[in-house]
Amino acid sequence: MSIIVLGTGHQKSVRDVLRIAEGELRRVEGIPRKITLNSDTVKAVAERKEFDGDYDSFTISMPSSPKLRKSIDELIKQYSDVCMLEEEEGAYRLLCPPLNTTEKPDKKRVLEVVDKICGCTTLPEVWRVTGGNYKSEHVSIELLFQAMIQYKASDVHLSPGDSPIFRIDNDTHHSDLMGILSASQILALLKELTPEIYWKQFEEDKQTSFNYHQYGLGYARVSAFLKSGAPHLTMRFLPEIIPSFEELHIPSDTMAELANLHRGLLLVTGMTGSGKTTTVAALVDWINEHKPLHILTIENPIEYVHRNKKSVISQRSLGPDVNSFGEAVSGALRHDPDVIVIGEMRDADTIRSAINAAATGHLVISTLHSNSACEVVNRIISFFDPIERDLVKLQLRDCLQCIICQRLAPQKGGGRIPCLEIMFNDVKPINDSIIEGDTDGMRIGMQQTVGHSFLFEVYLLKLVKKGIISVETAQEYATEQTMFDQMHMGTYSVPRVESLKAARDAQAAGRTATGH
Repeated sequence: MSIIVLGTGHQKSVRDVLRIAEGELRRVEGIPRKITLNSDTVKAVAERKEFDGDYDSFTISMPSSPKLRKSIDELIKQYSDVCMLEEEEGAYRLLCPPLNTTEKPDKKRVLEVVDKICGCTTLPEVWRVTGGNYKSEHVSIELLFQAMIQYKASDVHLSPGDSPIFRIDNDTHHSDLMGILSASQILALLKELTPEIYWKQFEEDKQTSFNYHQYGLGYARVSAFLKSGAPHLTMRFLPEIIPSFEELHIPSDTMAELANLHRGLLLVTGMTGSGKTTTVAALVDWINEHKPLHILTIENPIEYVHRNKKSVISQRSLGPDVNSFGEAVSGALRHDPDVIVIGEMRDADTIRSAINAAATGHLVISTLHSNSACEVVNRIISFFDPIERDLVKLQLRDCLQCIICQRLAPQKGGGRIPCLEIMFNDVKPINDSIIEGDTDGMRIGMQQTVGHSFLFEVYLLKLVKKGIISVETAQEYATEQTMFDQMHMGTYSVPRVESLKAARDAQAAGRTATGH
């Protein structure tokens, strides 16, 4: 139970202080039925039977003085049916209503006398506040899973003082499924779900993340952390059956072609919540179903759970199985893998190990945060010191097979659909642009008809023509709205590779002229 130091300013009544204190407690721990207010001079305890409405019993203690005694005696005579006075050493203790009263007190008179008692003295400006008698009913994890499935929610958030909040089509929605939750309820649920190793991590690091399985309903990536000293729990829903390319509404022929790669680096990129993990899971599941290989995954934590089909799958989680991505990828080369899946490339050591694995004949699949496919190369390069960057560019040119970037756009009739941009490293302009770190050059290379790459704008236009998304949605999710509008009107002209060469020659000439 946390103690909140709360500055309330000058308030006329303890009831005003309680109103302010309840707002603070609700944000941190949920709705209390008991609040204790402590200060150097005045102490008050208020209780109620329900979780809303006025408090109906009060105990107020304050220092004794002859002047105060006279005022209180007059009030006690007037409100003897709803208030009594006890004297302690150097202090008065007022109980409203009195203890052991046989008749139900008039609540209105109780509140009146509390206000009048407070009017007899000056209340402190600063209080130490604690809450109690919070909601303690068990939270059903099964019910939460059923709700996520019913609402088609990607996530659910549990936070003290709020009802469960579901993320549906990227928007958050409050639900009255369980009413308003308390910190103790959320902490009890977390302890119920959390394996011992992750509970210890939560106690030490104030945060943790792990995979949880609700049999028959699905999995969840559970993330827990403290905010203002109170627990917050987030669960991302993951189905037991991994969706196929067709179920994800992504081009199955192209994805099968990528899953058939034997070696090299395959990256699935996009912003947070764009479906990268699901796309990677679908790729891995296709390989598992069609090819007799050893697939090794390194995740933090394990999300989609794969079962052996045609392939053998080894899923490793950071923490229980290995200490770091870089260490796991380096060690993976000794475990006879054909395919290595890295949950996320988030530091130079992991990226270096992934590139080395791809260069030695393995297919390496990983994810990265990026807003477009052509930005990925420079984002990878930025992880390294300047002295290493030229070497990394050479390695990427030789081992990078493909970059998929995706966004989830709202479709007509509800729901969201993936919008893809794919950059194959299959034409010289893209190959050269990787060495140059030239994002514009890669974007031009992706538009050449001799390659298989395509931009978001091309994919969005196809979805518009099929009637899946609106023109306005396509304009919003395009990287360059002007380009999309020209494509939509049929006036767009693909830049020629010669223009890229001319721009590079001009840059080179400028560097020569300035001596750089």
